[in-house]
Amino acid sequence: MFQITRRLALTLPGALAVSLRSAPDWRIPILAYHRFGPVVADSMTVRTVSFESQLNVIRKLGLSVTPLTDVVDLVYAPDRIRSSQIIAVTADDGHKSVYEVMWPIAQRERLPLTLFIYPSAISNASYALTQDQLREMLRSGLVTIGSHTFWHPNFRHEKKRLAPKAYQAFVKFQLERSKKDLEQRLSVPIKLLAWPFGIYDDELARAVEAAGYKAAFTIEQRPVSPSDRLMVLPRFLMTDADVGVRFERLICS
Repeated sequence: MFQITRRLALTLPGALAVSLRSAPDWRIPILAYHRFGPVVADSMTVRTVSFESQLNVIRKLGLSVTPLTDVVDLVYAPDRIRSSQIIAVTADDGHKSVYEVMWPIAQRERLPLTLFIYPSAISNASYALTQDQLREMLRSGLVTIGSHTFWHPNFRHEKKRLAPKAYQAFVKFQLERSKKDLEQRLSVPIKLLAWPFGIYDDELARAVEAAGYKAAFTIEQRPVSPSDRLMVLPRFLMTDADVGVRFERLICS
C-alpha cells in the first residue's frame, strides 16, 4: 500500500519546510494513462500487469503518491515543498477500463487519482465511464475530476478550419461547457484541465485561465519543475512498454 502525501504545499510554514533537494531544483513526475486491459489493443492501452509493475517500481523508489492538486500548489509556492520524493497519477478520456481495471487497484493501494473527463461521452458512449461510476469514485475521497474539454477536439485542426472569431468562440465553448457540465453533474469544483492530444499554444493558455481553471496539463515527457507555467504543466504519457528499468529511468529523469 502506498503512502499518500497530502497538502504538501500548504501544511508547513515556509520557515519549517524541508526539501530533499533545494526548492529551485525539485522535479515531480506526473503519469498520464488512458486505457487498461489484459492485452495491448492500441498504443494507449497499458496492460494490468504492466500497471502493477509500474506501481512496484514507484514503491521500490520510495516515492509517495500525492494528489495532483498538491503538485499544482507546489508550482504556485515552490519554496514550500516538504519532500521532493513524490509522484502523481492521472488518466485521460474517461474510458470504462479506468473503472474496471485502474480503480480496483487504486482502492487496494489507496492511490489518489485525477481523472480528466470530456463529459459529452459520459453515460453516453459505450466505451466511456458512467456518471454513477464517477460519483462512486468521488465518494472514496481518492479521486479528483478535471476537464478534458467538452468533446476532445483537435484545436490545431479547428484553428485551420474556422475563422478567427469562430475559433475563439469554439475554444470558449469547449473550455467553459465542460467545466459547467461536470460541476453540475458531479457537484464538485473543476479547476484542472488536460489538453486534448497535448495540443496548446499561448492563445489557448490564456483562454483556459480566463475560463477559470487553476492549471492545465500537456503530455510533454518530462517532470514538473518550479519554472513551469501553470497552464502547460508536463506529464509522462504512459505506454505498455514503460516497465522495469525503462520506467525507472523515465520517472527519475
